[in-house]
Amino acid sequence: MAKQILVTGGTGFTGSHLCRRLLREGHAVRVLARETSRRAALDGADVEWAMGDLCDRPSLEKATQGIDTVYHIAALFRPENVTRQQFQDTNAIGTQNLLEASVNAGVQRFVHCSTVGVHGDIKHPPANEQTPYGPGDAYQDSKVAGEKVALEYAARGRLPVVVFRPGGIFGPGDLRFLKLFKAIRQRKFVMFGSGQVLYQLVYIDDLIDGILQCGTQPQAVGQTYILTGAAPVTLNHLVSEIAQVMQVPPPRLRFPVLPLYWAGFACEALCKPLGINPPLYRRRVDFFRKTRSFDIAKAQQELSFRPKVDLRSGLQRTADWYLAHQYL
Repeated sequence: MAKQILVTGGTGFTGSHLCRRLLREGHAVRVLARETSRRAALDGADVEWAMGDLCDRPSLEKATQGIDTVYHIAALFRPENVTRQQFQDTNAIGTQNLLEASVNAGVQRFVHCSTVGVHGDIKHPPANEQTPYGPGDAYQDSKVAGEKVALEYAARGRLPVVVFRPGGIFGPGDLRFLKLFKAIRQRKFVMFGSGQVLYQLVYIDDLIDGILQCGTQPQAVGQTYILTGAAPVTLNHLVSEIAQVMQVPPPRLRFPVLPLYWAGFACEALCKPLGINPPLYRRRVDFFRKTRSFDIAKAQQELSFRPKVDLRSGLQRTADWYLAHQYL
């Protein structure tokens, strides 16, 4: 049956793919967006726009009216020139504001996007949904807080909530991994550290499958699911695969990671007090330092979640999109 659906973060990579998929399935889609949001990702899409902000409660009360399902994808994610409190204001308090508005509007299901980052560096891989929280920075702290708030609403019976934790998301339309593709293609990529840390990506179409399963499967209510690709790979292997699809030799240059980490620390110390986004920061360096390896058995068993796109195919489609849009 067609439903009235609200998507936050709909102008972003994951949110826009979700909106287009929901439209193809015949649902009516409303997108919560700020007046300043760039809407190019949804050009031509027949969505209803609800102007508002997660920190503006009246706008959320209006946006949730008549809504059956909320997909809460929005988060303060990339900037490093923001304070810890700003992360909390959006990712924790903003989530609570939306949850409360959803309760008041009689929303039938609330699907909350968390992150595998709430587990931090995985010391004993693979991690699963029961692995303790281990956030390593202000962003991850705020996502833990937001997830806890969402699960509390479920536990108290106030709202049918489902939480999902996506891995590293990639695919056509993503710009987060563009720098990596570009550096490898231009033969400027440098590996810091051993490259043996594990990384577990999820292709965007597979992730959308999982998100929709969270929003429709009755048994998902009150649960948390990790949604990633089927298997992790070493960072060395990931870089080698990208080199293959870019048709260039695998990078060979390698340096220790610790000096880079301290350089990131110094950049943060200098830039953040001035409100400047640092060119290098520790969370970016964590790409070379921290293992991200996960067991998706729970999502496979309870949601029938089955990633279909293998790593090579997904990387090839992503590279083709970059080339077609002249990013490379």
